[in-house]
Amino acid sequence: MIDQFGRSIRYMRISVTDRCNLRCQYCMPTDVAAVCHEEVLRYEEIERICAAAVRLGIVRFKITGGEPLVRKGCAGLIGHIKAIPGVEQVTLTTNGVLLGAQLDALCEAGLDAVNISLDTLDDELCARITGSRAITPAQILALLEACCAKGLRTKLNAVLLEETLPEAVSLAEISQRLPVDVRFIELMPVGFGSSMKRVAPDLVLERLQARWPDLHPTDEIRGNGPAHYFAAEGLQGRIGFIDAVSHKFCASCNRVRLTSTGLLKPCLCFDSGTDLRALLRGGCTDEQLTEALRAAVYVKPRAHRFDEQAEITERRLMSQIGG
Repeated sequence: MIDQFGRSIRYMRISVTDRCNLRCQYCMPTDVAAVCHEEVLRYEEIERICAAAVRLGIVRFKITGGEPLVRKGCAGLIGHIKAIPGVEQVTLTTNGVLLGAQLDALCEAGLDAVNISLDTLDDELCARITGSRAITPAQILALLEACCAKGLRTKLNAVLLEETLPEAVSLAEISQRLPVDVRFIELMPVGFGSSMKRVAPDLVLERLQARWPDLHPTDEIRGNGPAHYFAAEGLQGRIGFIDAVSHKFCASCNRVRLTSTGLLKPCLCFDSGTDLRALLRGGCTDEQLTEALRAAVYVKPRAHRFDEQAEITERRLMSQIGG
């Protein structure tokens, strides 16, 4: 699918729930009123949207939340999406709390890759950031090993925070011990993250290059999203940065987002989107659904405006949009 600016849109991030079992300070630090069950897309509705997306050339899907694994049957959904003719890849982003118990089922469903979140290796700081002791850094490290042993392409996502900056090198060293890509994610000025101080990714890169003097950019394709990667001798994985604010990647953006309530969002920065749930529950045909997707993708904005706070119109939390 080609949008109005000639970009090839091949990737859809799908939020299956706005609920989460953690309370991370930059995402959902307090209890937020959950969307009622009737407003959330049913799995068969998600599958139908995916089938329509494939007809337009969107063939790679990321399952997100909230925390996607809190919704029952997530592995089954992944299996059904994988079975749609033309689908190339289905991946998952998770906080890891429920991953161990569901890992076998996810692998059996055909999951292609998993991203696991961990911002710090310190137990107490982890509990403060996540608002919970439901999972520890040691447990996340064990999950990384288990995923690698299963043959899953595995990545670690760490949000850049002031209090975790001193740990950047220690987190990156995970890619030395395991074939895991460690990605540092710049805070997005959406939801609670908009009130927090952002850490400059270039500052982190300086520290990493002091640890690995041969750390250098690589043009390897390591996934579907906007991360850019660095390699060094002795690293089994790569070190990546997702820094949408300080290093705009809009000219090559290949994604759209589907919220758990069925809003197709062409760009995270703006509150505009297409209500696919209303179409589905209004009895639309497959052709009408496909055309609605086509129209929504075509008008994807040229670029976000995260560098101009007054231009950001999205007011929902990241958990309500989809991570």
